[in-house]
Amino acid sequence: SAKPKENVLKHRTEEFSLEDPAIETAEEAKEPAEADINELCKDMFSKMATYLTGELTATSEDYKLLENMNKLTSLKYLEMKDIAINISRNLKDLNQKYADLQPYLEQINLIEEQVAALEQAAYKLDAYSKKLGNYHPPLLRRSGIVPCKGI
Repeated sequence: SAKPKENVLKHRTEEFSLEDPAIETAEEAKEPAEADINELCKDMFSKMATYLTGELTATSEDYKLLENMNKLTSLKYLEMKDIAINISRNLKDLNQKYADLQPYLEQINLIEEQVAALEQAAYKLDAYSKKLGNYHPPLLRRSGIVPCKGI
């Protein structure tokens, strides 16, 4: 029973010869020198620290920018609030002045209506006086007296 195993083993090793181009030879893996690993680790951690510092600085600057923008926005809203308060105060003053002037405005309207009525009465009186100026009563015609036209 030992002979058949040897034959199989011998047969298989003959299949793979070292001269076969499909087979590569392995080289012994060597550990890099420990000093090189330490230097590489230090370099990696240094670069990682630089990267993280940059990221944190950028984030910090973004927050500072947002803080400044919020402060400016707050100041603008305070200015707008003051402007709105002044406008409201001035509007109240104007409304009060208008309310104080309202009786005088009503008197002006009443006077305007009376002037219009008086003007209409003057036109009517003028028209009537013109009719009277052209009127010659029968007594005046017989006596020969002519009324004055300038009166």
